[in-house]
Amino acid sequence: MRSVVRLLAGAAMVAVAVSGCSKKEENKPTEMASPHGDAAPKKKESTVVVPDSVKGKWKAVKIAVTDKSANKEAVYTVAIGSEYTIPNSSVVIKVDTFLPHFTMDGTTLTSQSNEPKNPAAQIRVLEEGKEVYKGWLFSLYPTTHAFNHPKYGFTLVDFIPAS
Repeated sequence: MRSVVRLLAGAAMVAVAVSGCSKKEENKPTEMASPHGDAAPKKKESTVVVPDSVKGKWKAVKIAVTDKSANKEAVYTVAIGSEYTIPNSSVVIKVDTFLPHFTMDGTTLTSQSNEPKNPAAQIRVLEEGKEVYKGWLFSLYPTTHAFNHPKYGFTLVDFIPAS
């Protein structure tokens, strides 16, 4: 009987020693599973649709650029589809699209009309040739999804119709 107790005690000590010394690794899932057992769907890319009633009707946008360190603001006119380099910097603003009456329906971004009721410009900001931001500037809601650059602030302040 003693030998059985010793054997069990020894086995228990070995089991405790082995489990205490071994490092447990957490198995972290690489993807969230859906309730249906499938991998989580990937985020759908938004599609920008410029209606025919808007195409060619707008020439440029005016973007206020605030130099945070100098506490100065300058307004630059950037033609839609072109780019502008901020003077004395390596920062380039590209204006991809302007939607005068911005609206979102699912993943489709478009304009309900050609009236400037919710003006928005889709821009890209490049620094030293690398894209650091791609998003929207809203003239009525300048802080909505605002790009937080360490040196500059960007605001859509006006838009110029095509002649």
